[in-house]
Amino acid sequence: MHPILFTFPDWLPLVGGRSLHFYGFFIATGVLLGILWVRREAKRLDIDVQKIMDLYLNVFIAGLVGSRILYIIHSVPNFWDDPLVLFRVWEGGLVFQGGVIGAVLVMIWLVRRYQLKFFQIADVFVPALSLGHAFGRLGCFMAGCCHGKQCDPDFLFAVRFPALPESIAPPHIPLYPTQLFEAGGEFLIFAFLIYFRKHKKFDGAVFLLYLILYSILRSILEVYRGDMIRGFVIEPYVSNAQFLSILSIILAIGFWISLKRRSDKSGE
Repeated sequence: MHPILFTFPDWLPLVGGRSLHFYGFFIATGVLLGILWVRREAKRLDIDVQKIMDLYLNVFIAGLVGSRILYIIHSVPNFWDDPLVLFRVWEGGLVFQGGVIGAVLVMIWLVRRYQLKFFQIADVFVPALSLGHAFGRLGCFMAGCCHGKQCDPDFLFAVRFPALPESIAPPHIPLYPTQLFEAGGEFLIFAFLIYFRKHKKFDGAVFLLYLILYSILRSILEVYRGDMIRGFVIEPYVSNAQFLSILSIILAIGFWISLKRRSDKSGE
């Protein structure tokens, strides 16, 4: 639970004295594994790998921008007093659901440009998203962000963060390790999607299943989150994240029914 992985020696040019944070390391690991997964699936499905890699890069950037914008909307009420805060990502502040929204919107636009099928590509990308998010939450745990509420000291999984200038979590207080819970949940979702993708009945099933499973996971974890600066739709019962999760489940079920019916008709 230390934010810094290591610090470069002072004598090194350019990077001397700078620190590599666990958060950045885990994010980079998730992105790299996501690239490897997408390439593998593109080859398996005989999809143009170069197009997929270009799409992956653009979707990743869109997700980063979307997650930052939603964080600004939720957590920076005085944004216009200092608009450059939008670009200071190193100070923290990414909302995953905003990233999903941004990524999906850009992907809808780009798949038409590349003459690809949206739901087929979404099924390829979403396991990588789940895997990358799992590693990202491990980074959150090391940085102390996205921490849980205070819990009973005797709780089996209670964690106490040290008092470090770089750590965001309140120090020396027993907290629910919500970052680890979410990481574990995402790894399980990833494993299930890997199994399910070979048994799906229509394109889009893997993507929609992910939306449903992650939304359920996130809604439950919100009950135990202690960093509630993102606000509530109905305070203190329904947080913004829970509202987006409920909306995602409704939309996913609606699309599932529609795509399933279309698949059944085409198979007649």
